[in-house]
Amino acid sequence: MEERHPICGLCGRPIPPDVPQSLHHLVPKLRGGKGGPVVLLHQICHSEIHATLTETELARDYSTLGALRAHPRIAKFIGWVSRRPPGFRSKIPAGPRKRRRPGRGGL
Repeated sequence: MEERHPICGLCGRPIPPDVPQSLHHLVPKLRGGKGGPVVLLHQICHSEIHATLTETELARDYSTLGALRAHPRIAKFIGWVSRRPPGFRSKIPAGPRKRRRPGRGGL
């Protein structure tokens, strides 16, 4: 009998039991999403969301899976990670990435 694994809400790949996973609040808890809908994700997918978008951006513009998947950087990430096996883990720690702020000049 084939074992079924939960499916990542972002990339659509199975999540094997030995792979880090987490629940993503579609509306961040700090922005009113406590007790709101959550979706199970690979940890690498969850980390990419939070490395790309601020809590305010998530609450205001990206509070659905469709909106998240439509974000250009997240769409590019999904295309990349979808070609990896379900158990793929990044070997580089996923910390917040530096982003230029519009109108701030320089880095």
